[in-house]
Amino acid sequence: MKRKLRLAYLVSHPIQYQAPLLRKISQETDIDLTVFYCSDLSVRGYHDEGFGQAVQWDVPLLDGYRHEFLPAVGNSTNLSFWRPFNYGLARRLSTGRFDALWIHGWAYWSHLLAVSKAKKLGIKVLMRGESGLHLTSQSVMKQLLKERLMRYLASKVDGFLAIGDLNRKFYLHHGVDASRIFMVPYAVDNVFFQSKAAAAKATREKLRASLDLSPGRPVILYASKMTERKQPDGLLEAYIRLSPDHRTEPQPYLLFIGDGELRQRLEARASQLKWNSIKFLGFRNQSELPMYYDLCDVFVLPSVQEPWGLVINEVMNAARAVIVSDQVGCGPDLVRHGENGFIFKAGDVDDLKRVLQDTLADPDRCTSMGEMSARIINKWSFEEDIAGLSNALGLGVVGG
Repeated sequence: MKRKLRLAYLVSHPIQYQAPLLRKISQETDIDLTVFYCSDLSVRGYHDEGFGQAVQWDVPLLDGYRHEFLPAVGNSTNLSFWRPFNYGLARRLSTGRFDALWIHGWAYWSHLLAVSKAKKLGIKVLMRGESGLHLTSQSVMKQLLKERLMRYLASKVDGFLAIGDLNRKFYLHHGVDASRIFMVPYAVDNVFFQSKAAAAKATREKLRASLDLSPGRPVILYASKMTERKQPDGLLEAYIRLSPDHRTEPQPYLLFIGDGELRQRLEARASQLKWNSIKFLGFRNQSELPMYYDLCDVFVLPSVQEPWGLVINEVMNAARAVIVSDQVGCGPDLVRHGENGFIFKAGDVDDLKRVLQDTLADPDRCTSMGEMSARIINKWSFEEDIAGLSNALGLGVVGG
């Protein structure tokens, strides 16, 4: 019998988006997966700086796959380049006789050290990160450091797992040969989100009534952290400009889900209008979100400097039209301009207003856009992830 390929996966902490994928990989007949975590902060609950509150995820993070938490010196709940200060991975890689090490991200010293340790042990290294060429807001010094870091990784890492088109171009830009780049797209648990959205249809009108939303009026939804980078204030201003006379509230509703540093300012701006069409619903956990995706007609992610935007994957599973800025990483892969939504110029309030009008002008077209979203996302799934990972593990990266 052919021996399973032994794969180690190193990541900072349990991540709600990744747990279902890790469970699926563990079910593969030819991969023996062990996950190594640097911290358990997301399991115990933690204060999320972006949301500005304590977060405890309501979906299982550790079920269904083999995992270990690496020992650390001192506090293991603060994530930074130097923290947690983990140790013991090299010994585990050696005693576990792993064939390959898959590392998620390069923003931690422990991950960079792991590259060196694995190479000394003769273990092939795969790396997956979120960077794209559109992420350019860093200082000149940080850009130079990133250039040097990527040159180092390009010389050491055997295979790069690209999450999408902009990420692939990032690797090519930094000298990685195309033969060492494998598509492992950023995906969510499509089955989970589709089933939850389908179940939500039965209670859609009840939810609408509980939010005091009149029947027949379309719903614009934002669900993310309320931070400067996410630009919820730009969405609010674009929505205000939908008013025909700047006094009458627009026909669509605008729902904000999330929390963060800008919430108070947004609520103050909205209260000045004395409209009933803008609702702030606060933080909603992972299992609650699909009912709001089902409720909306169009979802907007107006961020600047957004590596990907997995919330777009989620809402597309509810068959809804989507609008993203041209600084949202998933745009080139998931948003077909004019077909399942629109891509607008980041920070351009008038452009965002225009695409909102175009999306909602024809209810039938808006519905058709949502149906196109569902077709697109069905081909951007964990199945494609497994295929890409297997390709990386089988085409000369391991054992080559």
